[in-house]
Amino acid sequence: MNIALGIEYSGTHYCGWQRQTHSPSVQQTLENVLSEIADHEVQVYCAGRTDTGVHATGQVVNFQLNNQRPLKAWTMGANTLLPDDISVVWAQEVEENFHARHSAVSRRYRYVIQNTSYPSATLSNRVLNYRQELNHENMHIAAQSLLGEQSFASFQSSSCQSPTPFRCVHETNVIRLNEFVIIEIQANAFLHHMVRNIVGCLLEVGVGNQDINYVKKILSRQDRTQAPMTAKAHGLYLVRVGYPEKYAIPQLPSGPLMLPDNLND
Repeated sequence: MNIALGIEYSGTHYCGWQRQTHSPSVQQTLENVLSEIADHEVQVYCAGRTDTGVHATGQVVNFQLNNQRPLKAWTMGANTLLPDDISVVWAQEVEENFHARHSAVSRRYRYVIQNTSYPSATLSNRVLNYRQELNHENMHIAAQSLLGEQSFASFQSSSCQSPTPFRCVHETNVIRLNEFVIIEIQANAFLHHMVRNIVGCLLEVGVGNQDINYVKKILSRQDRTQAPMTAKAHGLYLVRVGYPEKYAIPQLPSGPLMLPDNLND
């Protein structure tokens, strides 16, 4: 049996999704619990390998099951054993050829900025606090230069292992909700640190250090060293992964600040 799960987690206390020898990861924690329930070793494949400190409300994973188990074993059972910062939201059996990463056609990330003069104690490690006033309208205009298929070499980390810097961005939005500025980007796939590097660029526009053509200029330079610093990880959320309809993967409205998965909804 091929089982798919919807996973939500806070990345604060993990070295990221991927299993590491030096620090606990979301993958290792989840695999340990699923292996205990399955009564055999389980290897989990995810839709997006989030970095240290990055959160997810819409991560999708799949694994092969050798033993028969009811679906509630992967929701009620797993959530009983998992720590409070990782949760299984849904579970379903999927086609044998379904793969959480390779079957995905899109990923949607959301970056949440608290634009106030003071940091929130209750939202610590959940949002980026940015004290200078941000012009979200200029940020939104600048972000439209990201649309379409093009090289994102200027926003690719030096450690990225992708053989090509080309990605296709389907949609990008920047909105303000009271004191929060929310940046959302959907693409077929992302380069390592791509979203956080884009956010760093948009912040320069928002604060008025650069004009609305800045993102377009940085893209054309094809040089990461010409772009601003990488935004911190703790404001970033993987909120949705898209799949062909034939797989019938659940798409539940979820995410920080109770926003819909699509800000245009």
